[in-house]
Amino acid sequence: MVYQPSILDLLERPYPLHPGFQATDTSMAAADSMKPSKARLQQMVLDALADHGPATSHELAYITGQTYAGIQPRTAELRIEEKIVDSGLRRKTPSGKNSIVWRLK
Repeated sequence: MVYQPSILDLLERPYPLHPGFQATDTSMAAADSMKPSKARLQQMVLDALADHGPATSHELAYITGQTYAGIQPRTAELRIEEKIVDSGLRRKTPSGKNSIVWRLK
């Protein structure tokens, strides 16, 4: 039988204090595996914005040398924690879609 996360799992791992996950065992395991590096990646985003100025999540991934999949959730967490804000600017992603340009608060 496959383990499915419960409401208790969600309550014990509140977002954004813990990396977010969907209601599947694989998603919860992936979130748990990110917890040790979450703070380090968040600090990399903050440092990149301080050093390079406003940037999209894709640009932050490039600047930090990390993957977009590792950086984008960190920008969402930092936004919720009110450490970064939407600059009001938009830039194109590699696929041509508009992306929020983040800046330090």
